[in-house]
Amino acid sequence: MFEPTAFPRVFGLAPGVDFPRALVSGIINRMSDSPPEAMARVQLIVNTRRMHRRLAALFAKQDAMLLPQLCLITDLDGLAPGTMLPPAVSPLRRRLDLIALVSKLIEKEEGIAPRASLYDLTDSLARLMDEMQSEGVSAADITQLDVRDQSGHWQRAQQFFQIAQEYVERMDGPPEAEVRQRQLVDLLAHRWQQSPPDHPVIVAGSTGSRGTTLRLMQAVANLPQGALVLPGFDFEMPAAIWSQLNNEMMSEDHPQYRFFRLMQALDITRGQISPWDDNPPPSRARNALVSLSLRPAPFTHAWMTEGTQLTDIESATNKITMLRAPTPRTEALAIALRLRAAVDSGQTAALITPDRMLTRQVTAALDQWGILPDDSAGTPLHLSPPGRLLRHVAALMHRRLDAEALLTLLKHPLTHIGQGRNTHILNTQKLELAIRDEGLPYPDSTGLMRLMTRATKNASDADDLLSWVAWVGHTIAGQCSAEERPLTEWVARHVALAEAIAEGETDGKSGALWLRAAGEEARAVMTNLADHAEHGGTMTAVAYADLLNALLSDATVRERDAPRSDVMIWGTLEARVQGADLVILGGLNDGTWPEAPTPDPWMNRAMRHKAGLLLPERRIGLSAHDYQQAIGAPEVWLTRAIRSDDAETVASRWINRLSNLLDGLSMQGGPDALNAMIARGDMWLAKVAAFEATGGKGEHFIDGPRFAGAFGGDVVGHSGHGLDFVA
Repeated sequence: MFEPTAFPRVFGLAPGVDFPRALVSGIINRMSDSPPEAMARVQLIVNTRRMHRRLAALFAKQDAMLLPQLCLITDLDGLAPGTMLPPAVSPLRRRLDLIALVSKLIEKEEGIAPRASLYDLTDSLARLMDEMQSEGVSAADITQLDVRDQSGHWQRAQQFFQIAQEYVERMDGPPEAEVRQRQLVDLLAHRWQQSPPDHPVIVAGSTGSRGTTLRLMQAVANLPQGALVLPGFDFEMPAAIWSQLNNEMMSEDHPQYRFFRLMQALDITRGQISPWDDNPPPSRARNALVSLSLRPAPFTHAWMTEGTQLTDIESATNKITMLRAPTPRTEALAIALRLRAAVDSGQTAALITPDRMLTRQVTAALDQWGILPDDSAGTPLHLSPPGRLLRHVAALMHRRLDAEALLTLLKHPLTHIGQGRNTHILNTQKLELAIRDEGLPYPDSTGLMRLMTRATKNASDADDLLSWVAWVGHTIAGQCSAEERPLTEWVARHVALAEAIAEGETDGKSGALWLRAAGEEARAVMTNLADHAEHGGTMTAVAYADLLNALLSDATVRERDAPRSDVMIWGTLEARVQGADLVILGGLNDGTWPEAPTPDPWMNRAMRHKAGLLLPERRIGLSAHDYQQAIGAPEVWLTRAIRSDDAETVASRWINRLSNLLDGLSMQGGPDALNAMIARGDMWLAKVAAFEATGGKGEHFIDGPRFAGAFGGDVVGHSGHGLDFVA
């Protein structure tokens, strides 16, 4: 596939290029002169499951051919046949072990940390351990840091580091996931060094942001037929600027810093990285403009010199719309209208944002037209009906039951879901009226029976109602407990109680609690917790509820209802692995995109740098790379809300940089181009206002006859629940 070279083989694809499509095209072109069976020996390593699926689909669309071997970067066992590394320890098992250890430390060392911070501290410590293992940093490396003031905080932090070190050292079972991954990569690197494979091995789509991944990329790039294909590589940035990225403390937040670090590790220069194929990006002029706007902060003076060399500003910006909505709701509705227009015109469209509230608002707005977008992130399990019921039931075990909590649980759609659901709803209404009339702030079985006996005196259905009340009192009331119990008991009691509430009075089945995608995912979470509960020790009901909430929040649900394949919602990472005619970058406010760095309770920036850990700006740099990749799409929207629910927002630094750069290019028409971008956004805000206005006509806000014709009538207004039509 590849010609011999004197240096590691690295290729790049420019921002805006459909990475998987270009990758497949390049492989097929390079293998065109090889025998058919040669393709089956190509090993292609990708970084996400979505990328894996997209590549498999693209290869399947080709003419009849043997397919290359696809594997995930987190599942490399197939590349090392005969390897006897045991499977990694369950993340939940590790989490429970750490919770038990940190809990003992908090109990032993009075004042070291509040009990309420147990789970936050444990999760933060687990993330730090993952990072240390990925970067090859031990707890001893950290404790040996020169901290001359020896502050009390540092002394307390070292005690937690000691827990991490002891946990790793005393493990005699399965290894940590990060430890196992690094061991596997080291094993592969050693094998390949001793006996390099003669078939192509390609790592595609990774940036090398983690130490273990970087180690794998180094090993592959040095193989005789090894290659790296980098996503969103900035071919427009001058070589002189690349050399100025060598200050890690100053350049970590630059979108191309990961590639500079990779070049240093491979001992190559910018000139030794070649384009993967000859397909140009959608707009090379826009890539050059964005590249200049993202110069490292100390070198933005380059705007004065390089800015005058930019050409065709109008072509670079005529497919960019900048929408500045007054509120998040208006932003969501404008995005939904544009996605609806894309459906009508046959475009493929994608919303990319880390703001999950924005994606839920857009999805809700699209629902009025029957459009179900393909949301890569799905729905958080704790917000699904089974997740909410499990959280309500967990609250019963640690909080005294009040009338509001009782009625909330009784009205839940999964409560008493089997036989007699209609009667249950009617009885719940009668109970609520009785509570409102006579008052029962803290219901118990005795109080409920006394209240409803008075309320149903002489009623024809009194016996049936009182039987239901007895079920409510026996099943739901009186579940609060302040004692500590083993986690195994809490899980068994919780599941049994949730199933009893779902079963109802006489059904004998758990109904829909464990059905459909959300129920199946909820069952998987509870089963996994039950399987590892023996490692959780004893805890209170409050601690169990906190643990459950964390586990449910970490899980997501993807419903099986077939979404549209031409309207997609992606996280920021998906910008690397997909392509669309229209890309909307939503929620472009500082603190959202890029996200504010997570507070580090352990070390400051200088200490992390000395220890060899990643700086907080790394996440900003990765977000900047995702932004640079996505903004290169054929048509782009940049949207933000000027005000959130309670305060004015600050525009994302990338929008500010792009706006300031254009505003300064007066000789090339930069201010006019910027005003045109904003005007296109204002036009859509006007369409939102017309859409919301009672009596507004469809043709006033979106493509008139085509939009209305899709429904078989004229759009005459919006009531807040849907559209009204004239046949």
